[in-house]
Amino acid sequence: MMRNIPYGKQHITSEDVEAVNKVLLSDFLTQGPTINKLEEAFAQYVGAQYAVAVANGTAALHLCALALNVKAGDKVITTPITFAASANCVRYAGGDVVFADIDPATYTIDIAKVRALLEASPKGTYTGIIPVDFSGYPVNLEAFRQLADEHGLWIIEDACHAPGGYFMDSKGKKQMCGNGAFADLAIFSFHPVKHIAAGEGGMITTNSKALYDKLLLLRTHGITKNPDLLEENHGGWYYEMQELGYNYRLTDFQAALALSQLSRADAGLKRRETIAKKYDEAFARLGIIKQQREAKHHNAYHLYVIEVDRRKELYDYLREAGIFSQVHYIPVHTMPYYKKLGWKKGDFPLAEKYYERCLSIPMYPSLTDEEQDYVIEKIKSFFER
Repeated sequence: MMRNIPYGKQHITSEDVEAVNKVLLSDFLTQGPTINKLEEAFAQYVGAQYAVAVANGTAALHLCALALNVKAGDKVITTPITFAASANCVRYAGGDVVFADIDPATYTIDIAKVRALLEASPKGTYTGIIPVDFSGYPVNLEAFRQLADEHGLWIIEDACHAPGGYFMDSKGKKQMCGNGAFADLAIFSFHPVKHIAAGEGGMITTNSKALYDKLLLLRTHGITKNPDLLEENHGGWYYEMQELGYNYRLTDFQAALALSQLSRADAGLKRRETIAKKYDEAFARLGIIKQQREAKHHNAYHLYVIEVDRRKELYDYLREAGIFSQVHYIPVHTMPYYKKLGWKKGDFPLAEKYYERCLSIPMYPSLTDEEQDYVIEKIKSFFER
């Protein structure tokens, strides 16, 4: 029988189905009480003061850019090794994206490259930074916060890959991804292959009450019924559109699924760590595969990325064996849209070298030991041919 082992996969349990079914049979399908429960639980999980549930991770990024008043002429720095939405959110708001190359050991944005960009231009040239916790590996946001403060910049942490991930700060304190200690805003995704699957969905976390209030307004068409915010009040039916907002709401039944999944997040993370450790040991013995290097950071392992020679051959070989690996990511600056804006191949050699060799192999909590052994066996057999 042909196998089908994807690089990532959702895991839906009977408890998840029951949670969704309960909401489907209730009075609320769109904006109901389950959304508030999810927001409170998620804020507690990552250690932030506030959380705002939204339609997806891209909507989360867009709302963050709007809440921080990104506008035409603003220049925002991000990494080329990410999903396009990390950069696109700046363009949605009319700003300009500037890329900085990656650290070849961690595959995340290189703070030294960001510093060089900032110091090569007059203060005020740039307005913000969007670091990405790529594959689940947490960026050292304490260092980025210090750099941002020197230059008057805001930070949006793209933590879509990293719920449950953390790094140890200079005082030895655990800093959870998305806790708001160093970033102005952080975003997460509830796409099916992520840690918490809701079909679609996303979350924004922050410790700023002002940003929280603005996000709530922007999420729902810029409309409020809050009596304390209304300029006039004609009665219980009255509402006001105070900003040009969007319909970026999450539904109550999606929130129910995400909340149920969140209850198993720690168990899922532990399983991901076990899978990663087994890969680490197997490939260390092989000696010809490069892996993402660990520091004092706790990787959430959304992805397990390897670097290999003959990447395309290995990809095809695994596919023939029923193992569907993936490439994360094609450097954003090489996309036709960004090439039209002046970026070109050769601008970021480390990101481009990484892209030529990277491969994401199966990593998800329901991956069985037998399936993982099969993946390892096939990768070994490829290199031993």
